[in-house]
Amino acid sequence: MPGSRHAVLPRSGAVFARSRTTLTSVARRVVQVWTLTCLSTAPATELQAQQPAQATRPTRPAPPAPDIYLAQLTVSRTTAGVGVPMNITDRAGYDNQPSFAADGASVFFTSVRDDAQADIYRYDVRTRATARVTATAPESEYSATPIDGGRAISVVRVERDSAQRLWRFPLDGAAPTVILERIRPVGYHAWVDDHTLALFVLGSPNSLQIADTRRGTADTLATGIGRSLHRIPGSARVSFVRKVSATEWWIESLDPKTRARERLVRLPDGVEDHAWLADGSVVCGRGSRLLRWSRGGGDDWRELADFSGAGIQGITRLAVSPQGDRIAFVAEGRPEAR
Repeated sequence: MPGSRHAVLPRSGAVFARSRTTLTSVARRVVQVWTLTCLSTAPATELQAQQPAQATRPTRPAPPAPDIYLAQLTVSRTTAGVGVPMNITDRAGYDNQPSFAADGASVFFTSVRDDAQADIYRYDVRTRATARVTATAPESEYSATPIDGGRAISVVRVERDSAQRLWRFPLDGAAPTVILERIRPVGYHAWVDDHTLALFVLGSPNSLQIADTRRGTADTLATGIGRSLHRIPGSARVSFVRKVSATEWWIESLDPKTRARERLVRLPDGVEDHAWLADGSVVCGRGSRLLRWSRGGGDDWRELADFSGAGIQGITRLAVSPQGDRIAFVAEGRPEAR
């Protein structure tokens, strides 16, 4: 992919114009997949799209497809800064759920392209080239996470019968295998160590479960949680979002061994995605801004970066490289050139 396509600059119609028929089919496929598998976490606009249009209600335009942005990250004891972000997907389709490779040299993400299939792709930071990792129609893969020292990825796989289980995909092209055969439907996951997982399991309500791959079992430790799960750097704890009410969401930490939990900080209104920086602080996105919270600073979220001047808005999911020098985040893609 040419380097000029990744800069945060206005698009040109010659490069980015696509047929509306293709865009509509891709958008419908994305809505269908997440309606069947993740209704509880789907945005309200997607759920509304399932309903027949009312004659007296004007049709709402579809939200822009998400894009993935990548930026340099600098964190020290006294300061933190974010460089100019580059749009590493920069196209009209669905691109989401970024995750860094173990060496930080590439970014895995879920993408739905012209074949209307959700698969895992990989973006090389140095060459700016994108390669397809999985091609498994009619199954779909989401939430790629590097495992086994970077030799494989774990993914949430939507199978032919709509079951959602956790799978392992070797990056050398060997056959994939199920990691947790009996636990379903898995929505999201985070590894604590080589055999312990924190799982977001869909249900009424959604639950936080700690699974052991050696036994193939899981214990439910909390309910009413959000989709954002992370291992806390430098520890054996995980963080998750506890939804106390429709408007009150907190980041909590959990020790999988002792089951001890700690409430850390309340998230800004409407925000449920977060990630950890190398210094132990937390970053989240709200609108066009990245916000940062540090222990000892009370409940205050302070501005880390504001990308409103670049036309970036609707920041949601985030990932920080293992080396702590880059951040990837999802934001609303800019409208297609007319």
